[in-house]
Amino acid sequence: MKIEHVGLFVQDLEGMKQFYEHYFGATAGEKYPNPKTTFQSYFLRFSDGARLEIGTREDLTILSKNSPALFGYDHLAISLGSAEKVDELATQFRKGKFTIKSGPRTTGDGYYEAVIIDPEDNKIELTI
Repeated sequence: MKIEHVGLFVQDLEGMKQFYEHYFGATAGEKYPNPKTTFQSYFLRFSDGARLEIGTREDLTILSKNSPALFGYDHLAISLGSAEKVDELATQFRKGKFTIKSGPRTTGDGYYEAVIIDPEDNKIELTI
C-alpha cells in the first residue's frame, strides 16, 4: 500500500494550479471537468512523484460564503495495487459497519475506487 494522492478543495482552481506550479515546481495534468456535477480538478505531480488533486465545484463556491470549512483537505487516496484489493478492502469496511460513501466503481476520469468514511468522518479513497 502507498498513499496515492491527497485531495484539496479550492475556490480558485486556476489560481491554485499556478501557485503550486510556480512555488513548488508541480506539473499539472489535463483539467478534468464533470459537467453533470460541475466538479473540476487537476492532478499536480511533484518532482518526487507525489500527487495533489485540487478540485472545485460550483455549488461549493456558492456555499462557501456561509461555510468556509467546505474548502481544504478533502480526502486521502491509498493505492492498493489492484481492483480486486479495492473490492476486498471495501467489503471488509462494509462488514465492519463503516460507511461506504461510494463505489467500488470506475469514475468519470477513469479511476477505480471506493470511498470509505473513517471513524472520525474523514474520507479515504481506496484506489488501484
